[in-house]
Amino acid sequence: MAYTVKEIFYTLQGEGQHTGRAAIFCRFTGCNLWNGLSSGREIATCKFCDTDFIGTDGALGGKYNAEQLAQTIASLWPSQSGITPFCVLTGGEPAMQFDEALKTALHALHIEIAMETNGTVALKAQPDWLCVSPKADTKLVVTTGDELKLVWPQPMHPVNPEDFAALNFKHFYLQPIDGLAKNYAPDCVAYCKQHPQWKLSLQTHKILGIE
Repeated sequence: MAYTVKEIFYTLQGEGQHTGRAAIFCRFTGCNLWNGLSSGREIATCKFCDTDFIGTDGALGGKYNAEQLAQTIASLWPSQSGITPFCVLTGGEPAMQFDEALKTALHALHIEIAMETNGTVALKAQPDWLCVSPKADTKLVVTTGDELKLVWPQPMHPVNPEDFAALNFKHFYLQPIDGLAKNYAPDCVAYCKQHPQWKLSLQTHKILGIE
């Protein structure tokens, strides 16, 4: 299989359980909930996405086979660190492309695999760490994992955190939606205080101004 990648870069994880952890991000091209074009946003299932996942024009973007992609990801990790490389597969929607061949190639290089998915695409392979970020008006087919991270609120199509609270996840995060006129962080703080099952996730990479 050929994997189509928008960009690959080394940074710190900005959100959720692994906030602050050094990570190589591999952003796959394409998503099943939005075509990525501004002209298609109004008819998209997910209207608040803030990510460019079209094409292959980002850093190290292109088409790869499994071994090539794994080697490219591994090349960005500090070679003398003595720490297991940590890779975050994202998108777009990475579940559309991540499969057993890529999992095997990454593990052959001792790379720990995390993936963030919208949960609407059945997994072809199981990563080492799975984060599901539900979107309103969609049907979750992935209902178990390590971390559920809900961007909230989703004013265009209201979504209730309690609809997900009984799912089989180890960690539950509420993340204030970005890009709207109102700052929803206080609302998320209040909700987490009232429902301590949930923890607050902030987009620290945006706060710090890093990629």
